[in-house]
Amino acid sequence: MFVVESAGLAILFCIVTMLGWGSWANTQKLAGKEKWAFELYYWDYGIGVFLTGIVLAFTLGSAGSSGMSALANFGQAEAGPAASAFASGALFNISNILLVAAIDAAGMSVAFPVGVGLALVIGTFASYVQSPKGNGALLFAGVALVLLAMAMSAIAHSKLPRSGAAGRFKGVIFAAVAGCLMGFFYPQLMASISPDFNRGSISPGMLTPYTALVFFGIGLVLSNFIVNTIFMRAGGWRAGDYFRGSARLHCLGWMGGAIWMVALGFNVIASGVAGPAVSYALGQGATLVAAIWGVAIWKEFRNAPEGVTKFLVAMFAAYSIGLALIGSASL
Repeated sequence: MFVVESAGLAILFCIVTMLGWGSWANTQKLAGKEKWAFELYYWDYGIGVFLTGIVLAFTLGSAGSSGMSALANFGQAEAGPAASAFASGALFNISNILLVAAIDAAGMSVAFPVGVGLALVIGTFASYVQSPKGNGALLFAGVALVLLAMAMSAIAHSKLPRSGAAGRFKGVIFAAVAGCLMGFFYPQLMASISPDFNRGSISPGMLTPYTALVFFGIGLVLSNFIVNTIFMRAGGWRAGDYFRGSARLHCLGWMGGAIWMVALGFNVIASGVAGPAVSYALGQGATLVAAIWGVAIWKEFRNAPEGVTKFLVAMFAAYSIGLALIGSASL
């Protein structure tokens, strides 16, 4: 299987994660412009995640002489690690749908600081406790600056028109639950993977990163039949609505899932050198990438009043410095 051996390549892979996690939602935005509901889009997104996991397992996961191939690892995997990776996929799936519901109910000014902020803090702390690799002082200083950036984003978004108090409260509940679940999906996934995989050593019964991604994808897809079906019914959509979508709309969903899963794959591979906490925290810089898309491409602040620009500048500055500190923590 392919592994990362240098810190520089590990940081590069984490940057790819940041770009992928921050950009996949553009496919949903494009689908939404054609009145394609997120619930319908999300079926294709889940399929894209699952299929990409399989492709990674039988390409990078089966190439080279390090460790063991994906097929061999499937044969010796024990139920515990497989169940852990499966549960990670289900946790992420539930949290991702809830975060979208929070954005719909209360807007990004509430959903992102609460949801992504909680996920960043919980996920980084839990990953560091599980595998304390990297400079803890630099890592958590970077996390603090990312949280400051999220606060600046919240202030900037609060200047835009928002829904009423009832919708905002509902959004806070959704975002808080989403953040807690999203914070634990990554440590749950890493618990299934052999800790010394980047040295070619796979502990008996444990998974390689690539087989873990396959079980993760299975957990996401199967849980989607429960979770997304609930959201489908709540939104008044039926299964037949999905099959009336055009080939372009379905391709957008598959592409979104593929982009997100490639980013996760690169992040997990990089964790062998950078450490899970650094990899996850740096990958969560995706919020900066998403903010750039929102401001520069989707013009989310085109109707913002005067005085908002300074908060946006502060947000980008805090994110940039924070991500630099997180990246330095692995060197």
